[in-house]
Amino acid sequence: MKKRQVVIKQRKNSCTTPSSSSKVRYVECQKNHAANIGGYAVDGCREFMASGGEGTNDALTCAACGCHRNFHRREVETEVVCAYSPPN
Repeated sequence: MKKRQVVIKQRKNSCTTPSSSSKVRYVECQKNHAANIGGYAVDGCREFMASGGEGTNDALTCAACGCHRNFHRREVETEVVCAYSPPN
């Protein structure tokens, strides 16, 4: 998993309303489909696509490869936004 680190240097009273948001994406499938025959093969599914609507059991199954969402690599992007107010 690719990790990203955000470092914010802050001066006293420089940030009035800090806020952060995270966006999670599930990308390529990493399930070893040939494990039961002693081999190693992934299916090449490039990105998770839910089979059903949000809140259903099918929302956790990939429409492209049929695997559970946990077999797909998870990518988290975090953004921190700080409103700057100049000192008086």
